[in-house]
Amino acid sequence: MQYGNIQAGIASWWGQGTLTDGRIAQLLSVAHDTSFCWTLYYEPALSATQAASDLAYIASHYASDPSFLRVNGKPVLFVYSRAVASCADTATWTAANANRFYLNLQVFGGYTGCPAQPDSWHQYGAAVAEDHQTGYSFSISPGFYKYNEASPRLSRDPARWATDVARMVASNEPWQLITTFNEWMEGSSVEDAIEWASDSGQGVYLDTLHNN
Repeated sequence: MQYGNIQAGIASWWGQGTLTDGRIAQLLSVAHDTSFCWTLYYEPALSATQAASDLAYIASHYASDPSFLRVNGKPVLFVYSRAVASCADTATWTAANANRFYLNLQVFGGYTGCPAQPDSWHQYGAAVAEDHQTGYSFSISPGFYKYNEASPRLSRDPARWATDVARMVASNEPWQLITTFNEWMEGSSVEDAIEWASDSGQGVYLDTLHNN
């Protein structure tokens, strides 16, 4: 990730005591003494009571770690649309958060008009090569080919990827997001692989990020 000029990783998190929860401490630990940071991608369905409990848990278990990503002094938390898909959901999240975390929620139709606003917004859509949420984020995907589908929804094209990377960097958006580093089951990985090997040993997708 650092070779590809990635400054932080967003680790999938499915709740207290889950397998994904069990990996976070080690991810943070190995980032110590580096400039790399981690945050979580909150995946469970929204429940106001559970969200409050989970936020308290994340705050007490991880957010004070020196390698946990922070913006303006607040620990960062990304939230998947399974847990926020309407202005009412956004209001629930902002109330549960009580300004403890820097919340970055996934966009939905009409999100800009919600009375309650999080700190930022992003899109997670690996089947789309580029997504630009002006003023918030710019996301890119190398491809999307789910393990159980007969053909890709977004075919890989290293030349197109190079253009997308350049456009993302030129956007100067505060969040420049790669979907994804190693989501192999959805075929959106940029991690090195035999199929896109390069002389650097890191693969053509990370080489492009490295060179930009």
